[in-house]
Amino acid sequence: MSAPPAGQLPASSLLQLIWLASPALPVGGFSYSEGLEAAVDCGEVTSEALAARWLSDQLQLALTRGDLAVIAQAIPAWRTGELDRIAELNAWVLQTRETSELRAQAEQMGRSLLEWLRNHEGASATHIAACAALQPTYPVAYALAASQTAAGVRDCLLAYAFGWAENMMQAALKSVPLGQSAGQRILAQLSRDIPGAVETAMQLPDAERQAFSPMLAILSSQHETQYSRLFRS
Repeated sequence: MSAPPAGQLPASSLLQLIWLASPALPVGGFSYSEGLEAAVDCGEVTSEALAARWLSDQLQLALTRGDLAVIAQAIPAWRTGELDRIAELNAWVLQTRETSELRAQAEQMGRSLLEWLRNHEGASATHIAACAALQPTYPVAYALAASQTAAGVRDCLLAYAFGWAENMMQAALKSVPLGQSAGQRILAQLSRDIPGAVETAMQLPDAERQAFSPMLAILSSQHETQYSRLFRS
């Protein structure tokens, strides 16, 4: 098999990123709404336009400044074996999840992705053991999986953000509810927003990384005792 042209991502790495971004990845991302279901329940999100705006705001204000910024730092740390740095980033994610639901999601998806990695070639046994010892969060486990590809950090972040967008679009379809065409329009808007969000995350220093989303935290807390719900958070 011939090598790809200079600057082009090898097919195996591209396919690995597509796999990591897929809603079919067995990590349980489809079972979370990240506060969206509670926003629907209290009347904050009642239409396609409001759902699109909600998710765009969540991308810009929460995902970009938190998970994406962590992954941007964790991928090179995994590649160079800076395990102290990995531990620091993982601790930050755990400490800044503002509700028990959001923390449980980060932990459960992290464990599930680590189990997936155990059954696939790529990550070394040393790195898998180091990750397992951390009580890994999903952003840190994802960074480990992505670090095994030849993809640049930007492409890895694009894949992560698009996977998040697909899961959240599906959550909007089920909870608002909306039709498939509305979901595709929401996904199109998020796809336009994602590249800029990724660029911001890649340039964000540690001192500016944050997870301060008070309304999202309130809604997540309310969701914990919501009478009827489809999603785990």
